[in-house]
Amino acid sequence: MSDHYVPKLRQRFVEDMQIKGLQPKTQTMYLRAMRDFTRFLPSSSDARS
Repeated sequence: MSDHYVPKLRQRFVEDMQIKGLQPKTQTMYLRAMRDFTRFLPSSSDARS
C-alpha cells in the first residue's frame, strides 16, 4: 500500500461517517478502533520475512 493510499482511505472513512450523521465522539472511537486494528496487522515488510 502506498503512503498516499492510507490517508485517502482514512479521509473517505471520515467523510462517510459524517454523511451518516455519526456524532464526533463516535467518529473518534471508530478511528481509534481502526488505528488499533491496523497496528495489529503485520506490515508488508513483516510479510516478506
